[in-house]
Amino acid sequence: MNQVKRARLEAKGWHVGRVDEFLDLGPDESTYIELKLELRQKVREYWRANQLTQMQMAKLLGTSQSVVARIEIGDTSVSLDLLIRVLLALGVTRKELGRMIADLDKP
Repeated sequence: MNQVKRARLEAKGWHVGRVDEFLDLGPDESTYIELKLELRQKVREYWRANQLTQMQMAKLLGTSQSVVARIEIGDTSVSLDLLIRVLLALGVTRKELGRMIADLDKP
């Protein structure tokens, strides 16, 4: 969050916290959600860079267009496994995938 906006909200009495605090998530649950969000963002970046339609992506993955639509909108039912399969299908190497995951630990 923008520091100016945060300061303005706190000055008005709001408590600005993290999602894991709000949802009372443990460290493992929080890491899992962060991982899904990060990989989802990477899928978007690589998908746009490859300029594929939903139908082209479905063919590449060997799945239906409706599954690809769920991936595109960030549906919570999309598994980590599927996100990883998509990234690999889009040309991400295992080394790059490992770096994406490792980068979650950086502040």
